[in-house]
Amino acid sequence: MKKIFIIILITLSLTSCFKVPYKQNNSSNEPSQEIISKISDYFPFTSNIRMQYEGIGNEYAEKEIYVDYIKNNRIQLRVLNPGTIIGQVIENKDGELRLIASVGEFYNRDDLTYYNNSNPEILLKEPLKKGTSWTLPNGYKRYISNTDVNIQIPAGNFKALEVTTEYPDSKTYDYYVLNIGHVKTVYKSKDFTVETNLSKIEKNSFVNQTIKFYYPDFDNDRTIFIKQKIVFKTNDNLKDIFEEYFKKSPKGKFKLMSSNTKINNLYLNRAENKVYIDFSKEFVSEMNAGSSLEALLLQSVTNTLGDYYNVDKVYISLDGKPYSSGHFQVEKGEPFFVDYKNVKEYK
Repeated sequence: MKKIFIIILITLSLTSCFKVPYKQNNSSNEPSQEIISKISDYFPFTSNIRMQYEGIGNEYAEKEIYVDYIKNNRIQLRVLNPGTIIGQVIENKDGELRLIASVGEFYNRDDLTYYNNSNPEILLKEPLKKGTSWTLPNGYKRYISNTDVNIQIPAGNFKALEVTTEYPDSKTYDYYVLNIGHVKTVYKSKDFTVETNLSKIEKNSFVNQTIKFYYPDFDNDRTIFIKQKIVFKTNDNLKDIFEEYFKKSPKGKFKLMSSNTKINNLYLNRAENKVYIDFSKEFVSEMNAGSSLEALLLQSVTNTLGDYYNVDKVYISLDGKPYSSGHFQVEKGEPFFVDYKNVKEYK
């Protein structure tokens, strides 16, 4: 039963992307002509949209999807269901739609589009005609079983391309609609059926996150934090957001770095459960702080990133080299640790 449940979660988290939704009307007096469709016709990459799905047969079947990044032939999606948030990277290349990465518990906004995968799962394969088939990395068979299926879902009535995946004791049916994308998944076994159906598409929809930014309160020998509601559009870079707010100075007293300082790199190393941030050298050269204030500045950076990524270790470097100043020096890989003692919200 556990194996079946895992298969359902993986299947129902497979993703979708859309252009402007519409209901199809195929009536025409013009003579029909064969049109050779491409994957981009059935899975367009569209920014700043929200796709909402209803679920039937399982509490985790419902979901909503946002678009984090679109870079060249890859799209990164944020898939939210009642159990978790999944970051997925989909690639359209060489006549194949490929699932490059699928990262669970994805509550941050790191760019995953650089991931490498030498044996990705193929979601769709050209030519888009009945009978096109391929084998998945787990050895199971997937194929285009129909190109003209009538489906009814909350978003409308459509003609869809049907893709079937065969497992030992079950089948999964995925449906793609021209100029819209992946709109429906049906998982069928001998004992039960689970569906995920597109119900709504919203344009100009963005991801909202509330981030705590920590700052030094030198007069009171403590750190304070301010909650900021951040709106992320497609391709908004996370490090640019942190750079902007590290340079802001609430009430003219607390900013973390000079206007000339840059954040060169920022990411979570999941294997180490540690955040890496690399500043330009101006972080130290233009700091103009004694050891006590510098300690508060470093603690503020550490707390901000640790809080956002939900980790307790942050490695800080300067232009690729371990952090070093007149007061503090660390070894390569040596982290600073989150410490929420003596912290107060600033209002």
